[in-house]
Amino acid sequence: MLLGACGGGGSASGKGGSVRAAFPGFGAKETMDPHVGRQFVDQARHKAVFDKLVELDSGLRPVPGLVRRWEASDDLTVWRLRLRPARFHDGRRLEPEDVLFTLARILDPKSAERLAKSSLSLIDLKRSRALGEHGVELRLRRPHAELPSLLAFTGTFVVSRRYRDPHKPVGTGPFTFGSFSPGRHFTGQRFDDYWGGPAHIDELHILSAETEARSNAVRAGEIEYAHEMSPAFARTVRGESAVRIVDAPACGVEGVLLKTDRPPFDDPDAAMAMKLLADRPRLVEVVLGGRGSVGNDMYGKGFAYYPDGVPQRERDVAEAKRLLRRSGVLNKKLTFYTSTATDTFVDAAHLFSRQAAEAGLRIDVTTGPPESYFTDILRTGTITSHRSGAMPIPTYISERLLSDSPQNGTRWRHKDFDADFRDAQSIKDADRRARRYTAVQRTLRDKGGLLLWGHPDWLNAVSRRLHGVRAAPPNTRDWARFDTVRLA
Repeated sequence: MLLGACGGGGSASGKGGSVRAAFPGFGAKETMDPHVGRQFVDQARHKAVFDKLVELDSGLRPVPGLVRRWEASDDLTVWRLRLRPARFHDGRRLEPEDVLFTLARILDPKSAERLAKSSLSLIDLKRSRALGEHGVELRLRRPHAELPSLLAFTGTFVVSRRYRDPHKPVGTGPFTFGSFSPGRHFTGQRFDDYWGGPAHIDELHILSAETEARSNAVRAGEIEYAHEMSPAFARTVRGESAVRIVDAPACGVEGVLLKTDRPPFDDPDAAMAMKLLADRPRLVEVVLGGRGSVGNDMYGKGFAYYPDGVPQRERDVAEAKRLLRRSGVLNKKLTFYTSTATDTFVDAAHLFSRQAAEAGLRIDVTTGPPESYFTDILRTGTITSHRSGAMPIPTYISERLLSDSPQNGTRWRHKDFDADFRDAQSIKDADRRARRYTAVQRTLRDKGGLLLWGHPDWLNAVSRRLHGVRAAPPNTRDWARFDTVRLA
C-alpha cells in the first residue's frame, strides 16, 4: 500500500533522492490548509510547504523563523518584528502585507476552524501595520509577554496575501507542493531558493498509515521514516541492522480529562480521588513500556516555567476511597470514553479502570471513532483520554484551561483563574512571571480536572540509510524536519 502511494520512492533527479515518511493517518479529515489541520500528519505536510514566523527549540523557547528578531515595548502591548529575506514558491518576495494577511485569515470571525484563532485574538489587527519592506508592528489588546511563543503555535504558518485555494498551496517552505490525497499521501519537491538553503533530498513523500503498516514498511525498507512508534516496536527492532530508533525523552504528556462542569467532577473531592487512584509508575511501565517519566498532574515537565519543587503525587487508595464516599461516588458506575486515536489510549483506560476498582469504583470503557475523537471529547464524555505534544506551558494553559479556550476538555471555567493567568502574562520580568505561573499551575493540580500520569518518550523509527534526523519534541523546529536529512 505504501509503495503504491508514492511510486516506489525513486529519486526525482538522481541527486539527493526521495525520502518516504509515514505518519498516523486521519482519513478524509486530513487537509493542506495550514491554519486548520491539527494532526501530526497535517503538521508535517504544512511544515514542508510553509514556514512560521517563530519556531520553538527543543526546550520550548521561541527562536527565529521567518522573523529574524523581535522587540517589545516596556508595557508589552507593542511588538516589532523584523522579517528575513524569503521568497514564496511562485517567486514573489515575502512582505509585511503577507504577515498581516495571514493573521487576518487566522482571526477571520467567519471561521471557527482556525487553530490559532483564540491564542492570537489579543492582536489588534486594525492598529497593526507594516514598517517599511521588512518590518511588522503588532499592537495587542492587552499586555502579553509570550507573543513570540504564540506565533509558533500550531496553525500559524505564513501564507501569501494572494492565497485563496488550500488545494493549491504556495508557501516559503523547503518543498514545493506536488500532490495531496487525504488519508493517503503527499508529495513535495525541493525548493532551491529556500531561505534556509535547499534541502539535501530532491523529493519528499509523506504517507498516512496505521501502526502495523508503518512498522512493516520501515523494516522492509519501503519507507525511511516512521513517526510515533510504540515501545514494543522499539524493543522488537533493537539490534536490527536496517532500523534505528530516534528517541526524544519525556516530550509530551499522557493523561485523563475529568469534566469539572458536571457530576461527579464538579466536586473537587471526586476529581482528587481519581488522581489518588492512579498508579502512575505502573501506567508508565505498562502503557509506555517504561519509555517515559511519571507525571504530577502538571503539563510541561522539563519545560520553561515548570514548578520542579512540587512534591510528587503518590497513590493513596484509602484516601481516594474516603473522598469518593464523601462525594457520593463510591460504588457508582462511571464511563471512560476513549479511542484508538493513539496506540496508548485504550490500554491506559482499561488499566486505570482496574486501578479504580481497587477502591470500589466501577469504570466502564467505551471507544469512539478515532477520526473525530479529539473534537468529540470537547462536548461529550465525563472521563476521557488525553495526550498532548510539546508546546510552551503558557500556550497549553491558554488553549485548554481558560473559560474561552477552544480545546477545554475538562470544562474548567473560572473567571478568577483566567484573571490570575492573564495577570502573569502581563509581567515583563521573567522571574516574577515564573512565580505567578507556578501559582496558577498549583491551582490546576489541586482543583482542576487534569490527571496527567506520564510524560512519554517520543519514538520514531528511521532507516539506517537516512541521516540527520534529530531527536526533538513534536511541534518544535527540528521535529519532522526533512530539509536537513540525507540519504546514504
